[in-house]
Amino acid sequence: MTKLSIEGMTCQHCVKAVNEELIKVPGVTSVDVSLENNSATVEGQADNAALVAAVAEAGYEAQVV
Repeated sequence: MTKLSIEGMTCQHCVKAVNEELIKVPGVTSVDVSLENNSATVEGQADNAALVAAVAEAGYEAQVV
């Protein structure tokens, strides 16, 4: 499991965009994005840099915590 802190999400559309990009990353089995906590929990065996890049592709900043 990997936990990401995400900057810039303001609505459910943001959550959906981040979720759609993260689930595309090879090795990801499930994603739980939280607007309230500005975070995402990712299950599976994915590269951390690929997860951060996926969030950037959605238009937000992320870091592994």
